[in-house]
Amino acid sequence: MKRVLSGMRPTGRLHLGHLLGALKNWQQFQDEYECLYMVADWHALTTGYADTKDFKQNITDMVVDWLSVGISPEKCTIFQQSRVKEHAELYLLLSIITPIPWLERNPTYKEQIIQLANADLSTHGFLGYPVLQAADILLYKALVVPIGVDQLPHIEMTREIARRFNHFYGNIFPEPHERLTQTPKLPGLDGRKMSKSYGNCIYLSDSMETIAKKVQNMFTDPTRIHVSDPGHPDGCVVYAFHQAFNPQDAETIKTECIEAKRGCRVCKSGMVDILKVVMLKIHERQAELEESPQMIEMILEKGNENAARIAAETMKEVKEIVFGAR
Repeated sequence: MKRVLSGMRPTGRLHLGHLLGALKNWQQFQDEYECLYMVADWHALTTGYADTKDFKQNITDMVVDWLSVGISPEKCTIFQQSRVKEHAELYLLLSIITPIPWLERNPTYKEQIIQLANADLSTHGFLGYPVLQAADILLYKALVVPIGVDQLPHIEMTREIARRFNHFYGNIFPEPHERLTQTPKLPGLDGRKMSKSYGNCIYLSDSMETIAKKVQNMFTDPTRIHVSDPGHPDGCVVYAFHQAFNPQDAETIKTECIEAKRGCRVCKSGMVDILKVVMLKIHERQAELEESPQMIEMILEKGNENAARIAAETMKEVKEIVFGAR
């Protein structure tokens, strides 16, 4: 069975963009592959190293959100990156053989420096985080890595690092392949990418009252002043949500909007009703899990043990071929 490796940085509660962009795929993959899902806390440190007071709670909250949408510890391995020491060990070895120009040309590196202008990212750890990502993937010899299209350069760099290692020392690491999400990016309330840093998210942990208020404040067509004015749904956040959560009715809604037969208020009200159905089971499961924090610790402990077993086997091979260790 092919092995899948994916992860998320514990930076707070997850939102609907995570649900559609990653977690739905994770849920499907766990029935088809051997899956390892990683709490990427080392990665979180590369940008959030100056303030770690919320790390522990963020980890718990994120795993609660994973479980609440159907990620099952009975079907996959859920583990914490920093608890498996081999991640740091392989990262160090791969960083020794990775040329600096490979890292400097990484488009995500350049984008995040602009987006996170208030953070000091002139660090070795931030420049080298694609190498850590490569170590994460190669450590488990994962063949399938589910990503968004913006992560494609990282997977290509992982393949390049694997080829370089195999060229120097011997053929240990298989080259991983991306599995692109089929869901387009869900916009935030203001029309930009849904992102915690923009403050434009609907969180999986938001109450339905909060969700209803956020939907009512969604960006719509600014040129549509009256209900009788023809709309332009392709630039409307509410319509994008209907495409994502109500695809069977999306074309009808689009036509009615263009022909001024449906107003924005009706569209928003309908989306609130749809999200009530989507969120019902998620909220019920979150409530159960939040009453049993020890369950999260047990799930991570079991997952850490399984991940460490696989990682130790890989590092044994690596050390034998690089250092001649036995």
